[in-house]
Amino acid sequence: MQTTPLNSKTIDHRCNPDIFKFKTTDEIEAEFAPLGQERAIRSLGFEPVSAANRYNVYVMGPGGLGKHEIVEKILQERAERKKIPNDLCYVNNFAEPNKPIAIELKAGVAKAFKNDIDKLVETLKNAIPAAFESDAYHAQRKMINDAFKTRSEEVSKQIEEEAKTMGMAMVRAPGGIMFVPRKEDGELMTPKEFHALPEEVREEMEKRVDLLNEHLNEATRALMLFRKELFEKIKKLNIETTKMVAGDMIEAIKEAYKEYGTVQRYLDAFEKDVVENVEDFLFKEEQGGAVPPAFTSLFRPSFKRYEVNILVSRNDRDGAPVVYEDNPTYENIVGRIEHIAQMGMLITDFTLIRPGALHKARGGYLVLDVRKVLTEPFAWESLKRALMSEEIKIVPKERMIGLISTVTLEPEPVPLDIRVVLVGSRILYYLLYNLDSDFKGLFNINADFNEVYDKDEKTLRLYASLIASIARKQNLRPLTRAGVARSIDYSSRLAEDSKKLSLEIKTVKNMIEQADYFAQERGSDVIDDTDVETAIEEMEYRSGRIRERILEEFERGILKIDTEGKKIGQVNGLSIIDLGEIFFGKPVRITAVARVGKGEVIDIEKESELGGKIFSKSIMIITGFLKGRYMLDKPLTLTASLVFEQSYSGVEGDSASLAETCALLSAIAQVPIKQNIAITGSMSQKGDAQAIGGVNEKIEGFFEVCKLKGLTGDQGVIIPKSNIDHLMLKQEVLDAIERGEFHLYAVENIDETIEIFTDMPAGKRGKDGKFPKESFNYLVEEKLIDFVNKAKELMRGSGK
Repeated sequence: MQTTPLNSKTIDHRCNPDIFKFKTTDEIEAEFAPLGQERAIRSLGFEPVSAANRYNVYVMGPGGLGKHEIVEKILQERAERKKIPNDLCYVNNFAEPNKPIAIELKAGVAKAFKNDIDKLVETLKNAIPAAFESDAYHAQRKMINDAFKTRSEEVSKQIEEEAKTMGMAMVRAPGGIMFVPRKEDGELMTPKEFHALPEEVREEMEKRVDLLNEHLNEATRALMLFRKELFEKIKKLNIETTKMVAGDMIEAIKEAYKEYGTVQRYLDAFEKDVVENVEDFLFKEEQGGAVPPAFTSLFRPSFKRYEVNILVSRNDRDGAPVVYEDNPTYENIVGRIEHIAQMGMLITDFTLIRPGALHKARGGYLVLDVRKVLTEPFAWESLKRALMSEEIKIVPKERMIGLISTVTLEPEPVPLDIRVVLVGSRILYYLLYNLDSDFKGLFNINADFNEVYDKDEKTLRLYASLIASIARKQNLRPLTRAGVARSIDYSSRLAEDSKKLSLEIKTVKNMIEQADYFAQERGSDVIDDTDVETAIEEMEYRSGRIRERILEEFERGILKIDTEGKKIGQVNGLSIIDLGEIFFGKPVRITAVARVGKGEVIDIEKESELGGKIFSKSIMIITGFLKGRYMLDKPLTLTASLVFEQSYSGVEGDSASLAETCALLSAIAQVPIKQNIAITGSMSQKGDAQAIGGVNEKIEGFFEVCKLKGLTGDQGVIIPKSNIDHLMLKQEVLDAIERGEFHLYAVENIDETIEIFTDMPAGKRGKDGKFPKESFNYLVEEKLIDFVNKAKELMRGSGK
């Protein structure tokens, strides 16, 4: 029984605007809701408390679903219910300056702590010099200095008296203290007079001088020891004075932060450093002397070591943080150590430590685009290392790759409590899961986003609310119910299923924004179905140059397609050209030839390396179909070839296997096929028709060619019956079908297809195991038997 064309009601799946009770979307609630993503939302909400850093999430799905927006909204809601994480800052390690100390403080405390330390240092800059200039300090210092002066005078007087008793005079000369013999009248001897003395007297005088020098040296050594004691007293006085000034101030800060052990230890070290380097607080500009301005900073003492470097402060918000790092480089994830140029050198210190996304998101959520992370050197490995070790360790990238071996900062690692959410494609998830042994242990929750949503009255109302939310969020005009209905049709076409709605929110939003522009152009306050239709047409037009060029070549006869008549071994197949923003259907002539041979079907596309693996598989399926249907007790002895005519690029997929089979059977049976009907569909090895993709574009592609060559009223397209629900055809095609100018046929198997193409019964095997005479299958099998007989004759003729 021949299949009849589908009626317009069967294929018209457009949304009826009358199901909506509103006039415009201004009348309905426009609350954003992640439609159809219940599974993904539940996965994002699964967060065991005891499994920090392990139950991280991989959000997967194609682009355009609004994954980032949905993830951020859900995480923000959860973050608001979580405890506010601690502030984080780095301070100087006075014992080991290259190993800065990390300090965690309660949320909002870090800025107060920094202010307290800054005020303390500024106060000490004034208070310490004032204490050292006080009368009390000067009095104690004077006592110490006077004690040394008195002791020096006593020692000098004692040596002088001893010299006098020995007939010597103690003389202070530029070269030091000298002892000179006296004459009887008390005057000092001259060298000439001394050398004139008898030798025995000179020797006695020299002995006295040596003895006095020895006593002088002993007295000088004792005086130096006394001076050292006095220096220690001065040092002790300075320490006591400094502690008297700084001690109470530091104790006050210690009391304010008594619950933080790290702060207590830091302030102890802080006080010790102030005491040991009190000279820095006593420095005066005039001490530097005549120093060029460019070098002033080298001589002026620096108080930078007392600063507090705040990495993260939480006092500006409630709840845990949700951080999205758009540029996930290694430094932007784990932090970095910056450098400044000084005197031709690069220097750094703890104040130049900068936070990474992990620092900012501690205690909350970090959202990353997995593709960006994987393309940045060291980013992926550093992220995994931090999650596995549960700490953030800042290591300069140049050290990781061995470019430098000089001493640099080694900041104290920071404990990490975080949940990382990776957003990416499914293929990257499966690659990481199978090829990265660490991945499955760290990201063991996947949130799989749906691309489509079931279409019924309830979901249509929800989708209308979603469209309304898009319009309001983007400050667009409201849509009429006809505009909403046409937008829903567009969504179903994107989903390639009349019973589904596309969840590619970005694509729908882009279309509505353009429709708003055309509503503005015509001076309307609302977006109607005409605006939506215009927006869709304009999008196709902007990307339609190649499509129009191909149609022109069909019209001029450069590309060969027959839309009338019958041909043996020739059928109009339908292919898809995908250009990214637009993809469209293109008719293609498929031809087949068959003759006696060794039982093989040659795929010319494969032999020329233009056919993909799935396409080659379809050829094998066709061969299997022939073997399973005809001459079950005899070998196939034909050689057949199939080709896509005027195809000069790659061919992939099995959606032409029905067309190829029809062309091949026509070539074998020598029965012509109608050229006014094109076909698309996959075929099983048993001959069943199977659904394919791009059915709307393929139908419209053949319709356009027929329209160019002239609609005759008997042209149409054969599709698998399982594709009926996928039909979301353009209005122009629906109108042509309604007028009977164009037709659609839905088939379940190859036999129904053959009957449409040939107007012959396909025929089924009877109880005698044979096909009915005058049936198509009978002619095919008879021809194959004829091939067998001819093959035998050839073999006998060749003597084999």
